[in-house]
Amino acid sequence: MMIRKRVLSFMVAAALLMTPALAEYPERPLTLIVPYGAGGGTDFTGRVVASLLEEKLGQPVNVINRTGAIGLVGHTEIVNAEPDGYTLGVVTFELGTYKWLGTSGMTPTDFDAVALYNFDASAVNVAADSKFESFKQIVEAIKADPRGTYKIGAPPGGNSHAALAGALLAAGVDTSKIVWVPVKGGADAMTELAAGGIDMTATSLPESQPMREAGQVKALAVLSDARYEAFPDVPTVREEVGVDWTGGTWRGIAAPVGLSEDVKADLVKAMQEVLEDPRFAEQMNSRGFRLKPLYGQDFSHWMEQSYESTGETFKKIGLTK
Repeated sequence: MMIRKRVLSFMVAAALLMTPALAEYPERPLTLIVPYGAGGGTDFTGRVVASLLEEKLGQPVNVINRTGAIGLVGHTEIVNAEPDGYTLGVVTFELGTYKWLGTSGMTPTDFDAVALYNFDASAVNVAADSKFESFKQIVEAIKADPRGTYKIGAPPGGNSHAALAGALLAAGVDTSKIVWVPVKGGADAMTELAAGGIDMTATSLPESQPMREAGQVKALAVLSDARYEAFPDVPTVREEVGVDWTGGTWRGIAAPVGLSEDVKADLVKAMQEVLEDPRFAEQMNSRGFRLKPLYGQDFSHWMEQSYESTGETFKKIGLTK
């Protein structure tokens, strides 16, 4: 009996030694999908995240740009990936617009939220030689214009469109009296503004900074609850017209819904380490991007609130399908 027990114990021990250990996540490189082109704000911030995230996870994080349809192509590729933690994406404000616009049934609930890392309020910009010197003057001029002659450039259904339309609605402006001129993005809007093709547009302050420094445009108000430390000369909408309105673009890291709880916890922990790394703040601040850390469920709530708020604005300006 004793010999039999010893043989059995030996066999169990041998079997345990022969069983391969479960691999710890992550055991291979990750992919980070950026739904916008190289060189833009989302690409820049996504690459900053990727460079630090690979240090925290101990695996390469390869950035892939998937562009088109105001981010829809990239967001679709993210949501269609395997929910195994090896494909992540930079998700943005536009994720909450597609269902309202009728371009996709995708909503924030199709993603597992990992971490919000950035929110940049839009700012109202005019050409340097514009007659407008304040956002208050813009509001008063549109209200007094019976013909609806003022032109605003914005990507249809994009974050700047929703942000500026919402601010004008909050200030009591009839947005149907505005000529909305479609543009591809912030860079195109700023070029059109400087050329005189439109009267105003909205972009983030970091996006418009180069042209402001060149003396081609001026920022009249930021759609934020407080002035930006990096841009203290730009007043808030509340200072200008006495209404509270916050609007702009946000960026975060998410994965297709279905991550295991263990993998999600590892990713949240790694992203928290990234956002608390002084190098992250240094690189973001160098370009004027504002940090906004939220993790897991808190980020999920942020996305859903953004989705609902955007829907309300789009309904009022007739963009919903």
